[in-house]
Amino acid sequence: MAARGTDGMIGRLMARAGGPPLRLLMRVVRSSRRSKAVPVVLAVSAAVLAALAGYLGVQTYQDNQEEQRNEDILAAARQSALNFTSLDYRRYDQDSDNVLKGATGEFKKQFAAQTKELTKLVGENKSVSEGQVLEAGIARADDQSARVLVVADSKVTNVAAPKGQARNYRLQLDLVLEDDRWLTSNVEFVG
Repeated sequence: MAARGTDGMIGRLMARAGGPPLRLLMRVVRSSRRSKAVPVVLAVSAAVLAALAGYLGVQTYQDNQEEQRNEDILAAARQSALNFTSLDYRRYDQDSDNVLKGATGEFKKQFAAQTKELTKLVGENKSVSEGQVLEAGIARADDQSARVLVVADSKVTNVAAPKGQARNYRLQLDLVLEDDRWLTSNVEFVG
């Protein structure tokens, strides 16, 4: 009876497998191969996803760094243009000092060399210039230098124009990174 029971079980397995014991054995081997392949496929998929996540993380970090750099450049250029277009004879020493604090290189040398003469001229004419930066945009930038175009207006009053005159400025500022600060190295009037 035991033999019959075993034969019956084998018969049922063969019937389920759809054929002789060899087919059943092949299915077991195939499913065994698949079950070994699943962890390999999962491991490879996990490695690809980790690499992709790492790449995207680095890209996001670099994009954020570039965005922060550009914001820093624009803030420095706006402040420099505002300092350059906002001068008051009553506090010209402080105003010119603000320009020099945001300057470097040849621009700083030229402005410093003209400060004495400008102080006298601004004082004699009782000049007051109230600047306002309207727009600023980066023309080019890298990690060490940038060129920014700035549109600024100012209202200038002096002994010749006590009610004030409007002035429009289109400036090109070149900036360089020194000691983690963006400083203006050149200012040109354009357009």
